[in-house]
Amino acid sequence: MASVIFFFFSSFSPSHLHFPSLLPMPPPFISFVNSDKKSFSNSLNLVDKTLVGALSGVLSFGLLLHSPSSVALDHSAVDFFSLSSDSLPSSSLFDSSTSCLDEDQLHEFESSETGSPPATNEDIVREAWEIVNDSFLDAGRNRWSPEAWKQRQEDITNISIQTRSKAHNIIRRMLASLGDPYTRFLPPAEFSKMARYDMTGIGINLREVPDDNGGMKIKVLGLLLDGPAHLAGVRQGDEILAVNGVEAGGKSAFEVSSLLQGPNETLVTVKVKHGNCGPVESIQVQRQVLARTPVFYRLEQMDANSSVGYIRLKEFNALAKKDLVTAMKRLEAMGASYFILDLRDNLGGLVQAGIEIAKLFLNEGSTVIYTVGRDPQYQKTVVADAGPLVKAPVVVLVNKRTASASEIVASSLHDNCKAVLVGERTYGKGLIQSVFELHDGSGVAVTVGKYVTPNHKDINGNGIEPDFQNFPAWSDVTERLSQCSILRQG
Repeated sequence: MASVIFFFFSSFSPSHLHFPSLLPMPPPFISFVNSDKKSFSNSLNLVDKTLVGALSGVLSFGLLLHSPSSVALDHSAVDFFSLSSDSLPSSSLFDSSTSCLDEDQLHEFESSETGSPPATNEDIVREAWEIVNDSFLDAGRNRWSPEAWKQRQEDITNISIQTRSKAHNIIRRMLASLGDPYTRFLPPAEFSKMARYDMTGIGINLREVPDDNGGMKIKVLGLLLDGPAHLAGVRQGDEILAVNGVEAGGKSAFEVSSLLQGPNETLVTVKVKHGNCGPVESIQVQRQVLARTPVFYRLEQMDANSSVGYIRLKEFNALAKKDLVTAMKRLEAMGASYFILDLRDNLGGLVQAGIEIAKLFLNEGSTVIYTVGRDPQYQKTVVADAGPLVKAPVVVLVNKRTASASEIVASSLHDNCKAVLVGERTYGKGLIQSVFELHDGSGVAVTVGKYVTPNHKDINGNGIEPDFQNFPAWSDVTERLSQCSILRQG
């Protein structure tokens, strides 16, 4: 059974992504996916990457894990945060029935019974090769082919790799041959840094798992050692039942994470069920929020009868959607007849926040974005599931540093005739990456897909051309939007 791991980053300037060699380019979109596997010997031949979740396969930052067979390795695979010893399965659990073990504990138990040998240096190299073979998308038009990559496998099949350092160097050279600057090797220390992040503000990461009724339930994947939730009594494998009295059933991990957010040092009440068969407990946790609001807004009076609501969105972090909704509602209550959404110099950030923000302006059923990839899990159509928050005309300000999630929002509003774009052509960063953990704790970041606008234009390498270079009259804005709508209907 595969499962989506939801990791959301509150700041996505390039330096936060640990890609020093790629600066100053905006970071690609990265998705973390957890994929439970069979034994290690089989995992080298079978890479199960089926997504389970409610985000249409579009995630912000994630990790595709090849779950190792040994218990010790499996702990590091599923627990992206440092876990205390009492959050890991104890040996006494295995002396009784396993029916009440959580999924990760049961997997660890089963893995320990197989007695699979540890990964060799040759296994690590072969594993990296197979990840690229299964998932890599040549978005740079370097004419990568499965045939050429097959030849590379033959080159490494019969060699003896004496040290782990040599194995890592071989992987580096293999990935460099692809000609993709975003597909790269991550040594264990760098991989660990990329995996440790908390969006909720209480030190936990969440995932969606199927329930017995065909729906989804939200479970705690990992905890920050001595973080707020861990100190309050939340444990790995707990099911989140409610947040401040709001039921978690039927909600996505993204939505539940949003419920957990709030001002720094305020309290949030989390109702959890410990394990699969444990007691239900309501736990108060004090938030420790590091993210700052990326939203600045003001009302500008145009004349005696009309005014414009100006909103500057600096990045798409964990607070972006919530604070933008507040700003739009307040500006509309103050009498805003038009809106300006300023995305200049916004390098992106949390992709799912960008998608959710785009939905705020779209009609129900409208396409937000398409994702394209070799693997079917990256071939998705993301659509709006509700009506627009506001119906007033919108101008989106863009420039050459408008990138990534910002380009998703700008193109979505533009192609759906909800906004006109003003300024410069955008940066053109529309790649999706997955970060895969190898069995020795290192990883490979691999380009697996790209984003395509509702009008089927490739964002990556092209950017988005604005409608106007200079700010137009509002009458020109409304006329352009009206003509756009007529063309779409025709």
